[in-house]
Amino acid sequence: MREEILKVNNLKTHFHLSTGVAKAVDGVSFALKKGEVLGIVGESGSGKSVTVSSIMRLLPKPIGKIVGGEIIFEGRDLTKISEKEMLSIRGKDITMVFQDPMTSLDPVFTIGHQIIEVIRTHQNISKKEAAKVAIEALKMVGIPEAEKRMNSYPHEFSGGMRQRVIIAMAIVSKPKIIIADEPTTALDVTVQAQVLDLLKDLQKKIDTSIILITHNLGVVWNVCETVMVMYAGKTVEYATVKDLYKNPLHPYTKGLLNSIPKLSDSADKPLEAIPGTPPDLRLTGQGCNFYNRCKFAKDICTNETPELQEIEKNHFVACHFQTKDGNLFEGKGGGE
Repeated sequence: MREEILKVNNLKTHFHLSTGVAKAVDGVSFALKKGEVLGIVGESGSGKSVTVSSIMRLLPKPIGKIVGGEIIFEGRDLTKISEKEMLSIRGKDITMVFQDPMTSLDPVFTIGHQIIEVIRTHQNISKKEAAKVAIEALKMVGIPEAEKRMNSYPHEFSGGMRQRVIIAMAIVSKPKIIIADEPTTALDVTVQAQVLDLLKDLQKKIDTSIILITHNLGVVWNVCETVMVMYAGKTVEYATVKDLYKNPLHPYTKGLLNSIPKLSDSADKPLEAIPGTPPDLRLTGQGCNFYNRCKFAKDICTNETPELQEIEKNHFVACHFQTKDGNLFEGKGGGE
């Protein structure tokens, strides 16, 4: 059994705004094993990016603050260490691939300069040695004529090539965890597939763990081993990809999967949609955040917050009506 490298327990990150406190992350729990690829899914505003920004300690100050929970990385709680200690981890042991390759690179410095700067920040080596490492990283991510392209500027690269450069910057220190925050959002479909294949290949080559944030459930199926579904700042379901797709237990998860068109569907079949809109994060915290969109909701859903519970082996769900003895969708635990 693989060892856990990261454990997040009941993480809470709030934004203190002039109009109130937005509970962007309000009870997120999951574990990441060595060599594992974990997918985090959920619609916009569910707290996916804030969760990983909390892990990296990259929250906007002073409004963003971790107010509760633990982030245990190799036995250390990242919420309690100093910024100086965090600097030795961020960019070295835990790295991040951001979603927009167009703005993630500095336009006034060459590609080589930016990669070398990352290397020398965390490794005590000469500029010449760092350049060799940078060239090898560019070759590893499939940049042709790597030595020559070290002198190129970001505007001389396409979106897909820039994303490869960002991935190269993320792997130069051979990190233990790579966080990829929607790394294919700004790319066309063909390039998306190439970038995802590259991440899968690199994960095996450097034996790292990956947290992949995405809206695309097809990507999760093809790339990830486990998946966490988030809604309005909370973990609502967490399981292996196969278990979750075969037997979704939370009404929100089931709604997401039902919204995907299937090859067996007729051309005139309308797409299913989840009714309603996500709640205002300044008003959440009492009851189930999904109750106003859930056709199974009852009085308990508005008054009591469901706890994340292990219903089946390694399959966790936060729903009042899902128990080990009854499945909501089979009409055994409070269904229609």
